[in-house]
Amino acid sequence: MTLFDGIYPFYPQSRKPFVFDVDLIIVIIVFLVIAASFLLILPGIRGRARLYWLFRVIASLFIGGVIVAVHFTSDWESGQVRANTSYKSFSPAVVHADIGLHIGLTGVNVTLVGSPVDQLNETINYNEQFSWWFGSDYDYEFKEGLQRGLPNPILYVAEKFSERSPCGLNALYRMAGHYASATLWVAFCAWLVSNMLYSMPVPVYGGYMSLVTGAFMIFALLSYSTGRSIPMCVIQFGHATLKPAYGASFWLTLATGLLCFLIGMVVIVLHYTRPGLLKAFFDLCEDEEDEVMLGEVYINPYFADLQTVTSQPSFRLSIKNS
Repeated sequence: MTLFDGIYPFYPQSRKPFVFDVDLIIVIIVFLVIAASFLLILPGIRGRARLYWLFRVIASLFIGGVIVAVHFTSDWESGQVRANTSYKSFSPAVVHADIGLHIGLTGVNVTLVGSPVDQLNETINYNEQFSWWFGSDYDYEFKEGLQRGLPNPILYVAEKFSERSPCGLNALYRMAGHYASATLWVAFCAWLVSNMLYSMPVPVYGGYMSLVTGAFMIFALLSYSTGRSIPMCVIQFGHATLKPAYGASFWLTLATGLLCFLIGMVVIVLHYTRPGLLKAFFDLCEDEEDEVMLGEVYINPYFADLQTVTSQPSFRLSIKNS
């Protein structure tokens, strides 16, 4: 025991927590690069249209980025509790730590952070993910956690979501996450269509598609909420109870869906009340003026001169005499 500084030899050293999710970082970087590319060409837009383009592009990229990013977050539901709990099996050692549960569309993250972090001659700072996404086996990952000797609090919480648990949370949350993800991808397709329609001469159809985008985002929230249709199993640590609640991703998706509703309603109302203002906002007035000018330019000057000659009284008189 002293050879391992008080750490039991059949337990590996604690894993360092995952600070960032790679997929989420990639999504954020992609949308930031698109936004930065637009900002580079923004000075080339003249007048008040520059401000209009800035608002439209930033708002559109924000909506699209949220729709994609929330697929990879793990805080659709979150909960945390501080308690004194046993650390590992076959050991009477008790640690004072914060236990966190973070539920996403793809699985759950269980965190264990000591208070203080250094206790029992080791660093207690864990962030373990158990996935139920396509191609993943939750029970297999849970079995691997048992073999690696993860701390008891993490295994206790993760066991509640295993397929063999009498709580039945695995199937419910897994299906809720799948349906919510599918609905969000439909919202993403509607967002793409709305961007194309906004660039056409009649932007009101883009407003309708913004309403469709917001509606599917709300449907995704309703699909995910079915995971809470049954009471959550009690997760007890002594006298403290871990109770998860809706997290940041859930409320961000709700706010973005309401933003889509607001944008769609404003566009539709302006179409029927102030169509000129709406076309000016979408930079469509100049295109119409160009079409008129192009129509004037292509008038054949020969026919214009002929019309001028035939309209003269002398020309009419010569025709009559002949």
